[in-house]
Amino acid sequence: MFEQLTDLVKQFGGEAVVNNPAVPNEQNEAVMEEAGGSILSGLKDMVAGGNIGDLAGMLSGKTPIDMNNPVVKELAGKVTGNLGSKFGLSPEAAGGVAGGLIPQVLNGLVNKAKDPNQPGFNVTDLVGAISGGNGGGLMDAVSKYGGMFGLDQDGDGQVGMSDAISAVTKKSGGLGGILGKLFGGK
Repeated sequence: MFEQLTDLVKQFGGEAVVNNPAVPNEQNEAVMEEAGGSILSGLKDMVAGGNIGDLAGMLSGKTPIDMNNPVVKELAGKVTGNLGSKFGLSPEAAGGVAGGLIPQVLNGLVNKAKDPNQPGFNVTDLVGAISGGNGGGLMDAVSKYGGMFGLDQDGDGQVGMSDAISAVTKKSGGLGGILGKLFGGK
């Protein structure tokens, strides 16, 4: 996934980084690399911190990917801080890079993951990369037992990532309702 993320940062980095007078030209490449690395590590930190609902909303397209999105806000803070400390950019300049780059990169990443014409890269791959590949055991357990508890949200006979995203983002019950079903609630 890092390769796809890096490609998107380069694709959208023209306006936010290359054409930005606050970023010295000799630092363009390094700033884009740092921004990409910060986005990926920020996404991983969100998963590790349990911020699954906001990520699921973003991945499912239920929440717009803009500066009002909690995922974008959190990543913008991380990228702004890293660019400021590593490259000496002012908070305004670093924030401008983050604000001009993160929504476009995340939109591009989600669109690529949902595009059936992008073989070898899908939402499951994206979530696996963000979770460090540690979500497999959980997804196996959900697939094995999920059908018994009404977790097949899309009715395809399998419990997969699309069901998990749907369950987390549904307004009626959401993840709490699903977990309640799993652990004996009504």
